[in-house]
Amino acid sequence: MTAPTVLLVDDHATMRAGFRMILEASGVEIVGEAATGVEAIERAAHLDPDVVFMDVQMPDMDGIEATRQIIASGSRSSVVIVTTFDRDDYLFAALDAGASGFLLKNAGPEELVSAAQVAAAGDALLAPEVTRRVIERHSAAGHMPLSASDGIPVSLTEREAEILRLLAAAMSNAEIAQQLFIGEATVKTHISNMLQKTGSRDRVAAVVWAYRNNFA
Repeated sequence: MTAPTVLLVDDHATMRAGFRMILEASGVEIVGEAATGVEAIERAAHLDPDVVFMDVQMPDMDGIEATRQIIASGSRSSVVIVTTFDRDDYLFAALDAGASGFLLKNAGPEELVSAAQVAAAGDALLAPEVTRRVIERHSAAGHMPLSASDGIPVSLTEREAEILRLLAAAMSNAEIAQQLFIGEATVKTHISNMLQKTGSRDRVAAVVWAYRNNFA
């Protein structure tokens, strides 16, 4: 599997250095760094990384607006918000702006590496700490159907249900494959089938569905 490429965006050099050390030690390629939202937009366009790790509070332009502009530009890069602040307004604004993930800076090294891999694969992820709040918001707003067929329970296979539970536990495709002793290509096939059956747009929506339907 090709190592994901990452652009680090944070106005604190020590934080960028820490992320660089953790990610590079696990084979993730850091293609550049930026200290402001404006720099993030420029370097994302120039460097074309698989993933942008984006801080929120920065000079010139905050990370939410920078994310919105990167996504609106048609960039293939996925953006993962990585912030100190566990705030609902940041969380939901980031998702609305098109971010593929939301992590807190106290995430462990394995979580950071997994986030880079999951986002690079085009999937979405959330820190376990914020998953419940996303579920509550979607439930209250009626954004997610209970099933793909107007309340009739969907017919997940035993393997698909097992993988859905592991997704809800914030595991990456590689981690799921290792846990179940199957190939990553097989995991992707099961996830694709599961997303279709549950009417879920992406992994985040699938996790919402899982919690609402007592699969997690």
